[in-house]
This record gives sequence, C-alpha cells and structure tokens, in this order.
Amino acid sequence: MSAAEPPGDGDDQLLVVIDPVARRTDGESVRIAKDVLSAGSHAKICLPDTPEEFARALSRRGSRRPVVVGDDHALLRAVAQLHRERELAAGVLSLIPVGAAHALEVAHALGVPRGAVAAARTALDGAVRRLDLLVDDSDGVVLGRLCIPAPTLLADAPHTGVTAVWDTCRSLMTSLVRPAAPGASGGPQGTYRLRVEADGVLLSDLDAPVRGVSVHSQGGGGLADVVVRT
Repeated sequence: MSAAEPPGDGDDQLLVVIDPVARRTDGESVRIAKDVLSAGSHAKICLPDTPEEFARALSRRGSRRPVVVGDDHALLRAVAQLHRERELAAGVLSLIPVGAAHALEVAHALGVPRGAVAAARTALDGAVRRLDLLVDDSDGVVLGRLCIPAPTLLADAPHTGVTAVWDTCRSLMTSLVRPAAPGASGGPQGTYRLRVEADGVLLSDLDAPVRGVSVHSQGGGGLADVVVRT
C-alpha cells in the first residue's frame, strides 16, 4: 500500500496519499507531484487501493503533514476522516488536484493551483488558510449545499462536480425524507414533516409540513444559511 521515498532537502515531514482514481486518470501528473514533493521534503508515499486503506493511511500519519493527491472525492474522504479524528483544527491538510476536470470543481473553487507543479510547490511553501466546515447532526461532512428535496435530475443528464459528489447523499436523503402523505398531517401533497432547528431556535416542527429546506455555508465566519420554504 505504501512505499517510503528517499529523504529530500526540506525539513517538512509529509504523508503523501495518492488516490487510486488519480493514478488511473493522470499518472503523469501524479509522478510530477511525487517528484516535486519528494525533492522538497521528507515524504512518505502511500498508494491506497480502497477507501479503507485510504483512511488507515491517514490515521497512521503520526507527526507527518498529510498531502492528498486526487480529486474532490479524495478531498472529501480526507476531510471526513480528519474530522472524525477531531484533528482538522490542529493540523494542515494539503491537496494536489489530479483527476477529471469535472471532478475538480471544488478544489479549483478553493483556490488550489491547477497544475501539479504549482500545487505541489504550494503544498510545500504556501501559506496556511483556515476554512469553515459544515457538518450534519450525524457528524457527516457537508460539501457545498444540502437540499431537501433533492434536485430533480434527468436520467441522461451528466453528473459533474459537486453534483456528482453528492448524488449518493441526495439519493439517501430522498429515501429517508418522504413527502407527507395527503391528509396524514393536514398539509398539502409535496410537503415534508421535518423538525428544523438552527442555533437552538426551532424554525419548523412536525406539525407544520414544509415544502423544502436548504443549508449552505456562507464562507468565512463560521455561518450557514438555513432556508425553510413553507
């Protein structure tokens, strides 16, 4: 699963986790990123083949700073793992974006350099930037926006970017949150019986069906917008 690289000239101790999709999609960019990181740091290279191996590599990083080589899916897995360990606030996570263009939209929106060389150099010498994190009540990481009901997608429509990352989550949400049965709650068809709280304030309860709820982060400041449509 992993192989140690010869020590570079830098003092940084890095754990470089290379996502298998990145290795299959763009092996040349992966090689370039490895070379730049290994030349500028003491880098241990991990090549996980499964999500379990990916998580295990991160959990065994010790004092090494993690660097993920991969797309938005790999970034989400890494953030979720570090959040479960309660290590996000105490450490730094770097990303080298490698993958299909449609699977790198979040990375680019965060301002990560697009080229492997530039991204690797930024991982070595760039400034640390703190970002907010939105999590749900089961401690799952929410990337971008969460909507109830899930957006309706055409069967043949291409799934790209954040939409692709969250298709599974939205499908699960759709299966767990069903529209209220006509007459069951006194609400019209197409509404949802939900209890919605924000900062300890009750926004909506089960006896008042709603047409939809959306939650998305505002960026800085640790705030999120919660919109309830009645």
